[in-house]
Amino acid sequence: MEVFVVNKIKTLEEAMSHIEDGMTIMIGGFMACGTTEKFMDALVEKNVQNLTIIANDAGFPDRGIGKLVVNKQVKRLVASHVGLNPEVATQMNSGELDCELVPQGTLAERIRSGGNGLGGILTPTGVGTIVEEGKQKIEIDGTTYLLEKPLKADIALVNGSIVDKKGNVYYNRATKNFNPLIATAADLVIVGAEKIVEVGEIDANDVMTPALYVDYIVEV
Repeated sequence: MEVFVVNKIKTLEEAMSHIEDGMTIMIGGFMACGTTEKFMDALVEKNVQNLTIIANDAGFPDRGIGKLVVNKQVKRLVASHVGLNPEVATQMNSGELDCELVPQGTLAERIRSGGNGLGGILTPTGVGTIVEEGKQKIEIDGTTYLLEKPLKADIALVNGSIVDKKGNVYYNRATKNFNPLIATAADLVIVGAEKIVEVGEIDANDVMTPALYVDYIVEV
């Protein structure tokens, strides 16, 4: 019986062709560690506009997601930390950028909820602060929780240290961060692979994102 194998390996241009104005994009990384810089450069060159970016942080002005912010391609940013990129504050104050600051653990759990089909999470984090504004509060056993709704995206841009041709991903050390989470919570997942290997070369115990989540692989 002939087995049909999908070729997931694409050029940078082919992969970026799926990103259009107005999309919601999740981007892996923690202060640009674990962010595929070639993806950021390609998006700057393509100059897609009015993007909603969901990520841990805003990178630096010259690294990671910060490149998109500086180029004024981001309409809305959902992140937990933006202090390393002064351009975010500048654009927030001018009204050019809508920024939703989310506690880091809450952000991770909201993405996890989106990837697992949950209706949201209950957390006490933010109760009694501006974080609770506009959110439903639920009391359980005398403790008040906020209902934090799930996050999903049109596209996730993941950075993989080693990726096999089927799409199984291994992340090296701290580059793992938000990458496995966002790989579960988007309609289309594009992985920037630092190294592509044959199927079977990654030990099954080392696979951190299974191939079933990955749509396209770009060698970067």
